[in-house]
Amino acid sequence: MNVEVIKSKIHRATITQADLNYIGSITIDEELMDASGLIENEKVDIFNINNAERLSTYVIKGERGSGTISLNGAAARKVAVGDLVIIVAYASIDIEEAKTFKPSIIFPGHNNSIR
Repeated sequence: MNVEVIKSKIHRATITQADLNYIGSITIDEELMDASGLIENEKVDIFNINNAERLSTYVIKGERGSGTISLNGAAARKVAVGDLVIIVAYASIDIEEAKTFKPSIIFPGHNNSIR
């Protein structure tokens, strides 16, 4: 039997851009993606700490080292620049493996830098 567990998490990242006129997705600095184990096109849930909005979308790579966290398309209406968000991806794994599995969780610093 498999269960869903948190695979990757970026905790309390700051929204740097909200681009309504884009096809959709969330743009994430490639450095943050690598540190958290996220990959391009992976489905993620976004939890907005400032207004309690929740949504699902997919990841696209942002410029490495830029600190970019941009919600794009219709999702841009769910955030404001400066909002804090939690970005989470999940994996389906065997229940026994899940008991010892350790997700990749990062806590970005100022300007979404890697601490």
